Amino acid sequence: MSDSGKAGDLFAQIPKTKGLPPVHLWNPDFCGDIDMRIARDGVWYYQGTPIGRKPMVRLFSTILRRDGDDYFLVTPVEKVGIKVDDAPFVAVSVEVSGSGETQVLRFVTHVDDEVEAGAEHPLRVLTDPVTQEPSPYIHVRANLEALIHRNVFYQLVELAVSRQIDGQSWLGVWSQGSFFPIGLEP
Repeated sequence: MSDSGKAGDLFAQIPKTKGLPPVHLWNPDFCGDIDMRIARDGVWYYQGTPIGRKPMVRLFSTILRRDGDDYFLVTPVEKVGIKVDDAPFVAVSVEVSGSGETQVLRFVTHVDDEVEAGAEHPLRVLTDPVTQEPSPYIHVRANLEALIHRNVFYQLVELAVSRQIDGQSWLGVWSQGSFFPIGLEP
């Protein structure tokens, strides 16, 4: 089957259900890689062309699964590999309710997933050892994370409070009673 046929066939195989399909339960045979890539900015590409239809991207995002370091689109009968430059999702907004340790941070991704940071959906920040540029992430589901957009990260920095962790002063944010360090205090 040609690469262009595979993407269309995937749509036909996705069961029509409310909520997210149970991709973690599906174990079809691996059918090879297709020319699909998710860029660091969250844009999905098929055969080098951006997928411009948001409903199509949303549908593909619901059958995305990560096994180890590899990403796949999975249906009950087919599993195809795709490339992901960084994280498959981008958190494009945050809503803050409450304050202090009872504060809740609700993130929305570019594919309309909503998650509240907390024990089940932790925040983490990786710092590039050369540039010292932070890359913040939030766990969305299974082994999938969202890169937190720069503007959203700036909002988190504005909310940051100081806390001692292992003898060091960290800036971080609270959500659902969990403290998430976002950087060492200067």
